[in-house]
Amino acid sequence: MHDFSGQRVLLASSIRWPVAAKLALAFLRHGCEVHAVCPQDHPFSFVSGINKLYRYRGTDSLRSLGDAIEASRPDLVIPCDDGVVWQLHALYRARAELRPLIERSLGDPAGYEVVAGRAELMEIAEELHIRIPRTVRVSDAADLRKWFSEDGTAGVLKLDWTCGGKGVEVVRSFADAEKALHTMGRPATFMTAFGRWLLIHDALAFWKWRHQRRRAVTLQQLIIGRPANAMMACRDGKVLGLVTVEVLFAQGPTGTALAVRPVENDEIRAGAERIAKRLRLSGFHGLDYVLEDGTGDAYLIELNPRCTQLGHLQVGSQDDLAGILCCPSADAPLPGSRAATGAKVIAFFPEALMSNPPCPYLGDAYVDTPLEEPRLLGELTRGDWRDRRLLARLYRASRPAKRTAVEFEGGRPAVPV
Repeated sequence: MHDFSGQRVLLASSIRWPVAAKLALAFLRHGCEVHAVCPQDHPFSFVSGINKLYRYRGTDSLRSLGDAIEASRPDLVIPCDDGVVWQLHALYRARAELRPLIERSLGDPAGYEVVAGRAELMEIAEELHIRIPRTVRVSDAADLRKWFSEDGTAGVLKLDWTCGGKGVEVVRSFADAEKALHTMGRPATFMTAFGRWLLIHDALAFWKWRHQRRRAVTLQQLIIGRPANAMMACRDGKVLGLVTVEVLFAQGPTGTALAVRPVENDEIRAGAERIAKRLRLSGFHGLDYVLEDGTGDAYLIELNPRCTQLGHLQVGSQDDLAGILCCPSADAPLPGSRAATGAKVIAFFPEALMSNPPCPYLGDAYVDTPLEEPRLLGELTRGDWRDRRLLARLYRASRPAKRTAVEFEGGRPAVPV
């Protein structure tokens, strides 16, 4: 393991994703000084070694993030979810003194709007000769009618400024698409924001409500195949490290991966390098692909401008992406210190252990359990934290989750979608 004592990172997380805590452990293993800003009861609270925790206040979240940056004076800010990225963009526009840090953490500001909008990214990918599904912007029902009247191809409606599989709907007919578009067009209400803040401690719920704008919708050709994810660590447009996986088991057809298989894919690597160079990306970014059934062709479907579930893992011969990003020299990426998994399948803890139906890969998979942190391990094994609160339990009982986990076999989900 490499020691980068003196590198100070601020991890910023507005929601309780376990992967954020596992990423903190990776930075700590590399000798970094780790600070974190998060809402109450976040898994960061159970990670020993974090220098200081700053509260992400739901009533004034943007100032909370700015205050944490000022107090910690980090070398890098690491956003752990998309909402933090949007707030960093807002701070870049509002506070000139923070711009050098934000550029160092995220990359060239000329690309900020591109990473926030799905249609813009697809246009640039096409210019870079990256394989993409047919994608169109959708303004109203007439655009949907045109799509289905021309060739009747099933598609995926996507709403900008959403993440984690939300704001994504598979549509197979004009009627389905029109209904989904109507739902996506509804503006968020104060009560929705209040509910998210109260039930799941979403630190950005009120900020998103106050700053909501008309969000673009795209319709993308549905490619039948197995999802694939790639996460890259970048600096000034150069890819320092890349981890690519095929998704074997996921929380719904368009949801978060629960079990994956590491792969090498030259097409995905080349696409990642072209995008990073064109947008001059820095920090962590994730790319979502579909590997077409039958051909194996990789279709880029979107970019996640933050860390994903792969940044803390050592896969193959290279070091984990957290360590690579901390390396002082972009020209000398770290050699792998050890292949931590060495496994053909990786299952993500604790989500894969709690899936419905049960994950079929657990017996042979490497499960990224944080054994070195007993308090964090205990917290994450207590089950979904929302079920510990009466109001959240009542809400979930009245509106049960519709998604069930799906297995991808031969590129196709094992259940109809």
